[in-house]
Amino acid sequence: MIPRVHKRGSNTFGLLNYLYGKGTHEEHVDPHLVTAWDSFAPDPGRDPQATKRHLQQLLDQPIQALAESRRPAKHVWHLSVRAAPDDPVLTDEQWGEIARRMVAATGIAPAADEAGCRWAAVRHADDHIHIIATLVREDGRRPRLNNDAKRSQAEARLIEAEYGLKQLSTGDETAAQRPTSAERHKAQRQGRERTAREELRESVRRAVTGARSEEEFFDRLASAGLLIRKREAPSGDLLGYKVALPDDRNKDGEPVFYPGARLAPDLSLPRIRERWSADFDKTGSPDSPGSASPTSPSAARRRTATAAWVAIGVVEDGDDAVAAAYVAATGEVLDALAKTSAAHTRSELRDAANAFERASRSHIRAVRGHDRALRQAARDLVHGGPALGRGEDGASTAMVIDVLFFLVTAAAHWHARKGHAQQAEAASRAAEHLRNAYRPAAAQPLGVLYQRGRRLSQPVLQRQTAFLRETLPSLAEKILAEPGWYALAATIAEADAAGHDPAALLSDAVESRELGTADSVSDVLVWRLRRRADLPADATGIPKNRTVKKSGEGAPGNGPSHHLWSPFR
Repeated sequence: MIPRVHKRGSNTFGLLNYLYGKGTHEEHVDPHLVTAWDSFAPDPGRDPQATKRHLQQLLDQPIQALAESRRPAKHVWHLSVRAAPDDPVLTDEQWGEIARRMVAATGIAPAADEAGCRWAAVRHADDHIHIIATLVREDGRRPRLNNDAKRSQAEARLIEAEYGLKQLSTGDETAAQRPTSAERHKAQRQGRERTAREELRESVRRAVTGARSEEEFFDRLASAGLLIRKREAPSGDLLGYKVALPDDRNKDGEPVFYPGARLAPDLSLPRIRERWSADFDKTGSPDSPGSASPTSPSAARRRTATAAWVAIGVVEDGDDAVAAAYVAATGEVLDALAKTSAAHTRSELRDAANAFERASRSHIRAVRGHDRALRQAARDLVHGGPALGRGEDGASTAMVIDVLFFLVTAAAHWHARKGHAQQAEAASRAAEHLRNAYRPAAAQPLGVLYQRGRRLSQPVLQRQTAFLRETLPSLAEKILAEPGWYALAATIAEADAAGHDPAALLSDAVESRELGTADSVSDVLVWRLRRRADLPADATGIPKNRTVKKSGEGAPGNGPSHHLWSPFR
């Protein structure tokens, strides 16, 4: 149940004309009254004798009874109440009861208060109603509407529970604006899967991903085929922008433009500029560390995995404002990964990015700058170009998805601790899409590792088995029973040949996060070892029949210590 308090107005008849009309695209069906302040209120929708003008005059009578100097300039109150997409179609009687509860909860017409405001509830679609009220009570006083939006949300949660409807989370006003009914009907007529607003939001989000200047941002918008309008001050300074799809036109054949802020709160030009300002050091020059983009998709993915690994610790244990910046930057990384992914992972990664979009915003204002490495990783992904689904590209994609799962899960935990229910749920959905994307991404590279592990000589495998039991006594039998043990054995052999201490690497990989609930502990350890030892993700150059060192100098792990569950359990 989704209530929304709209901006107050001054034209009662104008709103009634819309509610009882055909809609901007003839999407209104059978407009009629479901209930009102008076059971005898006229219904212009189904009573041929009633008119909209008559209903307007009755609603406005308390306004007209006041001296003109006492009449409020904005006297029209408007609330829409929409069922969730999965909810059943409610009857007029049920919608009528919901309307009565809403006007009571918000203060328009409190229960048992005969002097409340006049109001009417109109239904012109299966899934929602509109409530119109005039903001002068029968006794001439003004209604008490403090926090009417929050009170409508609280009442919606009670209605959902009592009616057995889908339980939604109360919003915090940081969500992107939902498409209107007119926009959805227009998309259906045009055969679009999504509305123009939704398509534009994703396109703008991807254009800003990793961008470091207004010029680069607007060049990307133009390259995506969007129409752009810029709003300039008399001085010539840029104040804002609007975008439109070339084939999305109004009834006059003109493009329908949407301001960035109407697509999502963080897509306004001032909020985007905050990202750019953090990309420059105090001298005004682009930050030099890590500013050069890698030359290959696989290099970009490896650097992204490293940046994401560090980000997990910040989200788990860092200052809230800094953590919020990392969470927002995670959305950019997901957008960039989806944009450059191979066909067999593209759909799930795109769904992960779209789901996480809601998790990237909250009322905790991000302090930009600390997230520079993660934003640079998004830029690297974009400039590294599309990845192939095989070889080093495919393997490094599986590696980065593995780490991003943990980062997104950390974001879900962070939002949950802060009471951000919608964001926590969105991050959890994104994590599930990442889990689904991992499976096809990892199948080929792990298969190669598996075959190479199988080709190790029996004496080598026996020594590695003994080594595993000695190094990880509590996990060894579980790992040895998994098909992925051969891929892990191959990785251990390669790390040994590269001069690392396998025991130190393996112990650090296990201690960094718990593994008890993993579907395949060996799979998870493969990527941790390959990232820590900086081994080629696709196992190129693995030695054959090498013994495994049990001691010696090796490279220590380079990641923070966390205690999140394993991603693929």
